[in-house]
Amino acid sequence: MLTPPPALAQTNKNTMSPYIPSTQSRVILINRPTGDINPDITSGKGTFKLEKDVPVEQPKEGQALIKVEWSSIDPAMRGWLDDSRSYMPPVPLNSVMRAGIVGSIVALGPNTEGFSIGDHVSAYVGWQEYAVAPVAALQKIPTTLKESEKALSVLGMVAQTAYWGLFDVAQLTSKDTVVVVSGAAGAVGSIAIQLAKLTGCEKVVGIAGGADKCRYVKEKLGADDCLDYKSASFKEDLKRLGFVDVYFDNVGGEILDLVMGQLAVHARIAFCGAISAYNSTGDHYALKNYVQLLMQKAKLHGFIIMDYVPRFGESLPKLSKWYSEGKLQLAEHKIEGGVEQCVEALCGLFTGVNTGKAMVHIAKT
Repeated sequence: MLTPPPALAQTNKNTMSPYIPSTQSRVILINRPTGDINPDITSGKGTFKLEKDVPVEQPKEGQALIKVEWSSIDPAMRGWLDDSRSYMPPVPLNSVMRAGIVGSIVALGPNTEGFSIGDHVSAYVGWQEYAVAPVAALQKIPTTLKESEKALSVLGMVAQTAYWGLFDVAQLTSKDTVVVVSGAAGAVGSIAIQLAKLTGCEKVVGIAGGADKCRYVKEKLGADDCLDYKSASFKEDLKRLGFVDVYFDNVGGEILDLVMGQLAVHARIAFCGAISAYNSTGDHYALKNYVQLLMQKAKLHGFIIMDYVPRFGESLPKLSKWYSEGKLQLAEHKIEGGVEQCVEALCGLFTGVNTGKAMVHIAKT
């Protein structure tokens, strides 16, 4: 029933939307996976559990209640499920799965300033239909951005990841002759391909899985070539590229090792992700060509985009300009069906079903 919770109904009419449900659905983490995620969300035996009829929380002072419209689905989320040493704490058991979202503010706590009812915002809250968050943790989405979900894709964290990975970590310039991007049909890889082309690099090459994805990388993103890692000729195709100046790595494993075997002198590797290993239960792939880092005086630099959040103000105007000029695009793999679809969407990242940015439409009319 779309009626405000009693306490919310007593707040000032200017601090809340007239239509707020009393309950919501959400997805919580109940079992840490070993290997692949178990997609069952109903029996209690899977990795996650769908909870229905959960009371909608009321915002306190300094907080906002957000109606979640879109949830980002990212490979890094798999790592957040493991109770292991990482760049951020794991998602606690029996709590809402962490995720980046965009949504609209439907209620504000008492004496909360800086935001208004109806503002579209981005935040890290989770797989739920309504979420309370401190306003200090919210990013307001400009009203000029008509499709708010773009704040999760071409102007969101994935674009920032590609930007800082290339220009700060890998120190990419137009003088770099051969640039290779793995996971090139994915969200981050798609942006990295386009940014390398905008920089004026002579040869920008993607690596993707399957003929359709390789065609997309070349025809839609503008790569000079795209190598199909599923092809029997992949290793030979990679060798024919010659020496690589910059490698933007999203996959790790054997492909990383193969590229390391043909690094140019002073090559740089921006190590962004290792999707090939996220569901692994055994030892990670043993790199054989790491000595080339020494021999070619090359660098392999792992980075986490969260460290660059304070600098997003430097990059967002550039990304926005390129987007408005039609020089930057990103396919969006949109999944309908509400919060119930989030688990399947996450599993799909590891079977290659998506091209571009995966996101789930949470809001229900």
